Amino acid sequence: MNFFREVMGGQAAGPQPSGAETIRKLCDRVASSTLLEDRRDAVRALKSLSKKYRVEVGTQAMHHLINILQTDRSDSEILGYALDTLYNILCNDEEEEQDETAQKQSDDLGAQFTDQFVQDPEHVTLLLSLLEEFDFHVRWPGVKLLTTLLKNQGVQVQGIILVSPMGVSRLMDLLADSREVIRNDGLLLLQQLTKSNAAIQKIVAFENAFERLLDIITEEGSSDGGIVVEDCLLLLLNLLKNNSSNQNFFKEGSYIQRMKPWFEIGDDNSGWSAQKVTNLHLMLQLVRVMVSPVNSPGATASCQKSMYQCGLLQQLCTILMATGVPADILTETINTVSEVIRGSQVNQDYFASVNAPSNPPRPAIVVLLMSMVNERQPFVLRCAVLYCFQCFLYKNQKGQGEIVATLLPSTIDANSISAGQLLCGGLFSVDSLSNWCAAVALAHSLQDNLTQKEQLLRVQLATSLGKPPVSLLQQCTNILSQGSKVQTRVGLLMLLCTWINNCPIAVTHFLHNQENVPFLTAQISENLGEDERLVQGLCALLLGICIYYNDNSLENNTKEKLKQLIEKRIGKENFVEKLGFITKHELYSRAAQKPQPVFPSPEQMLFDHEFTKLVKELEGVITKAVHKSNEEEKKEEEVKKTLEQHDNIVTQYKELIREQDAQIQELKEQVVSTSSQNEQMQTTVTQQLSQIQQHKDQYNILKLKLGKESQLNSQGEGSQVNGLQTEELTQLREEVEELRKQHSLLQTQLGDKDTLITSLKSETAESSAGGSDNTELLMELEGLRSRVQSQLAEINQMKTERQELLRRAEAGSSDAVSSIDGSIDGAKMAEVESRLAAQTTETERLKEEAKSLSASRAELDQQLASATSTVAILQTEKAKLQTEVQDSKKEQDDLLMLLADQDQKIHSLKQKLKDLGETVDDEDDLDGRDQTDDDYEEDEDED
Repeated sequence: MNFFREVMGGQAAGPQPSGAETIRKLCDRVASSTLLEDRRDAVRALKSLSKKYRVEVGTQAMHHLINILQTDRSDSEILGYALDTLYNILCNDEEEEQDETAQKQSDDLGAQFTDQFVQDPEHVTLLLSLLEEFDFHVRWPGVKLLTTLLKNQGVQVQGIILVSPMGVSRLMDLLADSREVIRNDGLLLLQQLTKSNAAIQKIVAFENAFERLLDIITEEGSSDGGIVVEDCLLLLLNLLKNNSSNQNFFKEGSYIQRMKPWFEIGDDNSGWSAQKVTNLHLMLQLVRVMVSPVNSPGATASCQKSMYQCGLLQQLCTILMATGVPADILTETINTVSEVIRGSQVNQDYFASVNAPSNPPRPAIVVLLMSMVNERQPFVLRCAVLYCFQCFLYKNQKGQGEIVATLLPSTIDANSISAGQLLCGGLFSVDSLSNWCAAVALAHSLQDNLTQKEQLLRVQLATSLGKPPVSLLQQCTNILSQGSKVQTRVGLLMLLCTWINNCPIAVTHFLHNQENVPFLTAQISENLGEDERLVQGLCALLLGICIYYNDNSLENNTKEKLKQLIEKRIGKENFVEKLGFITKHELYSRAAQKPQPVFPSPEQMLFDHEFTKLVKELEGVITKAVHKSNEEEKKEEEVKKTLEQHDNIVTQYKELIREQDAQIQELKEQVVSTSSQNEQMQTTVTQQLSQIQQHKDQYNILKLKLGKESQLNSQGEGSQVNGLQTEELTQLREEVEELRKQHSLLQTQLGDKDTLITSLKSETAESSAGGSDNTELLMELEGLRSRVQSQLAEINQMKTERQELLRRAEAGSSDAVSSIDGSIDGAKMAEVESRLAAQTTETERLKEEAKSLSASRAELDQQLASATSTVAILQTEKAKLQTEVQDSKKEQDDLLMLLADQDQKIHSLKQKLKDLGETVDDEDDLDGRDQTDDDYEEDEDED
């Protein structure tokens, strides 16, 4: 303990040891002491000396301190001392009184010690494991030490943490620490960790960082919060900037909606604190990151849509029109609104409808343009308004038309200030910056809009009393010729180049003024100073556009004459060299980088971003156009005409092919439909044929049964049958007549189907693609038609047979009656009975055949019209046939009963005669009965 008293300042009799010697003794004690208390005291002493003797402690004690972290994990106090000592060695604290040289030496020293520490990745892994300790004296210095390592050797430490298992997750746990000091320092640590490392940014984002950070911002008071809110916003910017994956995750997680409350400001906007201004500035930057023009168009459009739907754009416009907002916040809000509406038609339309809270209300665009052309406004604010106007017109032809319409004579309102009036006022102002801004704004009103370029040619300006009005185009050239400031002339030349580009009518108007071409050639041919070289290049570009888009409508200024003029007055090589002055200018490349006009000073505000793209597009084609000869141009025009004709022919063929494709597709559909119908019809025909065969079999069976039963009928019964048969013959004649009519109708329908088949055959023959399918269909249709015709032939044959049977039935009936009248003998009666039985059988067969033919006709008719109802009809006819069979059986039963009764009567009469003593022969008895029956029939006939 005496040793530590000497080190810590105790009085000693001998000479005092040097700092290096003391540190060496302490390091020995740390390395050799077995007692934890001795090692703890030695480390405490090294901590107290680490700031004054930074180099000595760093060179001698770093290894021992790392060993302490590895071996003494159980004692949080010695761990805290060791971590604090390492932090003092590695940290480059910026002292107020330290000069620049000393600070640089300190930075180099911290970088050297950091490099020595991270040479072994296990040291960083060890430090990450110590962060899991909940003890404040271990966790807090560990967080600070790791933050210092990331500041000094960020890339190397990021790589180690990235490959360390659960490395990033351990650091994310710091945000959930209940001790605000550790949480706040954890924010600083994550800021350093996520710098320029997309992989770590993604891991942090998917560890629920957005949710935690937004919760902290809300807890701390949003824009009214302190430095913690600023740290959270800086970390969010690190995670989202130039990281499309995190931006998409932020949008899909509905975190954009949680940004809206940040921008809710009260009516009293006076006395904003510096921290609130900083916070709100970072919040606006966060919105801009989500809709930056450098993002992919799809992602930007999606975020713009979400910001409009959740009301964020409306809230930003409220800040834009509010009073008392600090100038830098107002400027950044204008820039933010610009990028939220850029290229989004819905957002642009909403912005056009926003009015300022003035009396009378004025559109926000007009109020902003008033600030842009006002030379007393701050330069950055004027640049922001110009950027807002450019974004409002970007891909917005509707907005371009509305701006140009305010310049046309028919829409000018003398009682109100319009955007067009402000732009014209700025264009001809004495302030060169206003001239440039107004010219660029007008150029954006014409960008890629041929209609508005032609409309703007109608604008007339009244220059002074008593003088006729001049066109806006002429007034711009007049100001150019007056030799104004370089900034003014550059702005006007950019406007003219944009105006007449790809607009032959505007080129003709420009060349119609005889003074314009001589002025341009004079400007280009002169050897002027360095400041005028840009003007010469722009004049060369303007003259080149007049050549390239010249329609040769003016005889004195055709393409060929203008090129001859360049060759004589300027020289082609000199012209091309002057044209190249534009892209070689130092400010050209700066303006070409991003759409937002950002310039250090008003004097350097010369190029517009969209104009740089126009120059890049036109420089090459103008150079070729100037060098081309007249013959080459004629050849090129001929080739162009040939190509146009070829394109027209190709277009016609394409249209023809499209029509043929449509026809082929329609025919294919018809083929498929017809094939399906054909299959259904074939199935139905097959079913019908089988049912017809079944009916024929049933008919033959019934015919045999009826033939056997009719042989048993008596004479009286035969006369009754003959009476019934006469009525049925009449009915059968009517049915035959009806079948003839239906046969004619079927023949007509068959002719219609033949016509349809012929037309389909001709259409199918014209189609080149569906030939094989249509041929098969035609063959199937021909087969179907032949089958239908064969069935109709069968019907005709059956009708013929039926008529023959009817004729025979009538003849048989008359023969039967005459035979009964002429003879009473038994042989003739037997013949009559046999004929009656045959007639009955034939009658029943004819009835069945008539019904079968009728069913067949109905089935064929329905088969051609709709195959779906055929089965039902056949089933109905089958039920009819079964009913008729049952009726016939019932009639036969009745006849048998009558015959039995008659026999019984005859037998009883014969028995009575025998009882009376009369002798009766069976044959005489039979003849007498037959004679009685014949007399009865004759009486009925006479009646």
